[in-house]
Amino acid sequence: MKNFAIIGVAGYIAPRHLKAIKDTKNNLVAALDPSDNVGVLDNFFPETSFFIFFERFDKYLFKINNTNKKVNYLTICSPNYLHDSHIRYGLRNNFDVICEKPLVINYRNLKNVSSIEKLSKGNVKCILQLRYHQSILKLKQSLKKNSKVNEVKLTYITPRGNWYHHSWKGDINKSGGILTNIGIHFFDLLQWVFGPCISSEIHFLSEKTASGFLKLKKAKVSWFISIDKKYLPNNSKKSSFRSIKVNNEEVDLDHNFESLHTKCYQEIINKKGYGVRDVAPSIKLVSELREKKIQKKNIKHPFLVL
Repeated sequence: MKNFAIIGVAGYIAPRHLKAIKDTKNNLVAALDPSDNVGVLDNFFPETSFFIFFERFDKYLFKINNTNKKVNYLTICSPNYLHDSHIRYGLRNNFDVICEKPLVINYRNLKNVSSIEKLSKGNVKCILQLRYHQSILKLKQSLKKNSKVNEVKLTYITPRGNWYHHSWKGDINKSGGILTNIGIHFFDLLQWVFGPCISSEIHFLSEKTASGFLKLKKAKVSWFISIDKKYLPNNSKKSSFRSIKVNNEEVDLDHNFESLHTKCYQEIINKKGYGVRDVAPSIKLVSELREKKIQKKNIKHPFLVL
């Protein structure tokens, strides 16, 4: 049994990590969050030592360093802009670090993480759960049989309320904006399946919506992401919509999502999983997209894939 500590336990994504820790039969010994709205712990680890202040959390981890509660893994679910510093904290304490996406916001910060990792007894792994989705694995396997360039259309619409824009997620300096906060998993997925990016374009970019084009080694990708509910299909009965079409054939992304974080944890505990080098292409691509000029197309609206 491994001992975990977690930073950001009151966050939206934290329950998936708590479930993964429990499902892999490990233990959570300490949790940190400036918000005390952490009743979710009762469902998983009610005996966990909880802290609001980082200094007390740090002191506690130092105190238990030579006991049977010694922390093996530090899980990071804090806001995106804090990932970098929390990763460095974990590595300097020789913890193995498991970080939610994105590992960092800016590509230039990966070099610092990599340098500190080389000096630490710990290592860094990122949660890239879509790489374990059965439909994606099947697609990736099928592409090994040919080298043709595929036509791909990606649509991801996940509506968010007005609160979103008043939180850190609505601040591009803290979240990386919609391209990073919402799109990073898909930009990772596309390159993992279809190969590295050769060129990219931005056709539209706002706080709520973005669209563009990627030329990958094995695909030409038209993509659209939005948190605006008005773009949900009229006949949709779901609160969100995700679609990947490869050569006009739909890839099933509506099922088998429930245990993907647990699968990530199982792989990481077994000394596998995905680290700094694996996440570099998607973080580099998103960093570049944020800086690109919008290329206006001769179309009625900028959305290519709806």
